[in-house]
Amino acid sequence: MLTSSFVLLDGIGPKRESTFWRQGLETWDDFIEEPKARGISEARKVQMDSQLVTAQERLRDGDSSFFANHLAQRDQWRCLREFGRSVAFVDIETTGVSFRSPITVVGVYDGARMHTMVRGINLNHENLAAILSSVSVIVTFNGSSFDLPMIEYNFPGTVPKVPHVDLKHALRRLGLSGGLKVIEREMGIERDHRVEYMTGQDAVYLWRLWEKQAKKNALDLLTEYNAADCMNLKTLADFAYRSLKMRSFDKAVSYPSRIE
Repeated sequence: MLTSSFVLLDGIGPKRESTFWRQGLETWDDFIEEPKARGISEARKVQMDSQLVTAQERLRDGDSSFFANHLAQRDQWRCLREFGRSVAFVDIETTGVSFRSPITVVGVYDGARMHTMVRGINLNHENLAAILSSVSVIVTFNGSSFDLPMIEYNFPGTVPKVPHVDLKHALRRLGLSGGLKVIEREMGIERDHRVEYMTGQDAVYLWRLWEKQAKKNALDLLTEYNAADCMNLKTLADFAYRSLKMRSFDKAVSYPSRIE
C-alpha cells in the first residue's frame, strides 16, 4: 500500500490519488515510468518523479521516519505492511492520567515476543530506549493523547520519530468506537478469563497491592493484563490495515490489481 501512496507528494490528496489509480498509475514505478500524467504539468511531473525516487530510496534504506514526516497522521497506517517486521505494539499502565502519575508498566509486543518493563524492576530509560530504538512503526490505542506523551515525559527521547498508528482513530473511521475492550468484544476477540473483564482501575488496584504488600500474584495479573492489551493491538492493526486499504479503493472505479 505504501508504494501506491501518492498522498505523500506535495499538494496531492485522496481524490487526486484515486485519479492516478484510475489512470492505471497504481504504484510509484508506474508513475515514474509514465512520461505524462493527465492534469499534471511537465515541470510538476519531473518534481513529483524526483520526490517518488527519494521515497523509494528511503524505503530501501528502511528509513520509516521519512514517511512519518511526509504522510499525514491519518495515513501512517499505510506503513504497516512494508515495515511489518519492526512494528511495536505499545501499551502502558499508570496510577493516574496526569503526567505526574508514575508509569507502572510499559509493554512492547513486536509480533512475536512480549517485552514487559515494570517500575522499580526493569523499567528505566536505558531499557526502554534499547527496545524502541529499532522500531520502525508504533501502534497504540489512544497513544497520541496518552501513552506516547506519558512515555516521552517520563523517559525523554525514548520515543522514536517514526510513523504512529493510533488505532482509536483508525478504527473510528471504520465505524468502531469506544474503548479497546469494547471494540475487542464487538469483533469477537477473546482474552484469558483472568483478565477478560479487568479495567484500568483494576490495574491501579493491582499495582497498589504489589507496591505496598509485594503480592507477586497481583503483579503477575497486572502484567498479563498489559500483555493482552499489547498483543490484541496486532489483531486490530491487521484488521484496520485491510479495511482502510479497501475503503481507500472504494473511491476508484476498479480495484487496483497490484497494490498490496
